[in-house]
Amino acid sequence: MSHIADADLLEGLLGVAHAAGRAAHAVYESGFAVEHKADQSPVTEADRASEAIILEHLARLAPDIPVVAEESVAAGHIPQVGEAFFLVDPLDGTKEFIHRRGEFTVNVALIRHRRPVLGVVYAPVGGMLYAGDVVTGQALRCRHLTGEATAGSRESLHVRAVPAEGVTAVVSRSHSTPETETYLRHYTVRHRASVGSSLKFCLVAAGEADLYPRLGPTMEWDTAAGHAVLAAAGGRVLAPGGGALLYGKPQFRNPFFIAAGPLELAPLPV
Repeated sequence: MSHIADADLLEGLLGVAHAAGRAAHAVYESGFAVEHKADQSPVTEADRASEAIILEHLARLAPDIPVVAEESVAAGHIPQVGEAFFLVDPLDGTKEFIHRRGEFTVNVALIRHRRPVLGVVYAPVGGMLYAGDVVTGQALRCRHLTGEATAGSRESLHVRAVPAEGVTAVVSRSHSTPETETYLRHYTVRHRASVGSSLKFCLVAAGEADLYPRLGPTMEWDTAAGHAVLAAAGGRVLAPGGGALLYGKPQFRNPFFIAAGPLELAPLPV
């Protein structure tokens, strides 16, 4: 097992995500072709460039920890995972990227004993970086990052108390479902926002939203980094039955889940 301390590893992951995000943003600015994988999901050169940078950096930071990365898995490279492994989504929100809405992120998370313990989410458009250390309960946000620096001013994040007038719910911009709409009827929803990528977790972590229900398919690399940020900020991500969303599942597929702060939650459909 890697001997690097979690605090040092998290600092390394901040730099990894930032470097990968800069590469993805360069493609975003210069133009790109859209291809489709075997499952017909879109992919661009930005996905590949970002993942190559992340894999190179992780091999130096923690060479003994396996990496499960979206594009590598799509190419058939699926490592055996043990008690610790990384989950990498080099570009979450590819549809937002393609449609030039800006809401795409780079996501890197460390899983230990089936739970996310470290996570970094970087949104290159706007330069917003989120990170969480679940063990220490420290979540942070760095705003308006430019150049190569990741040591800008850091703001601590924590979920907020539930507003008396009703909750703010965030839902997927590209993947909302009828089941999601039905589930939201359990709550008094004062505000609602459609947001792409793992930024939905980060808005709840930052106390800018209260509830993120996902009643549609996701993969573990879509959620792990945002899950870590939210958990470090005092929130939780629950699966059907009310237990925590766990990782290392067959084919790395997630069930439905609900992400929230201290809100009293209605049960998810199974």
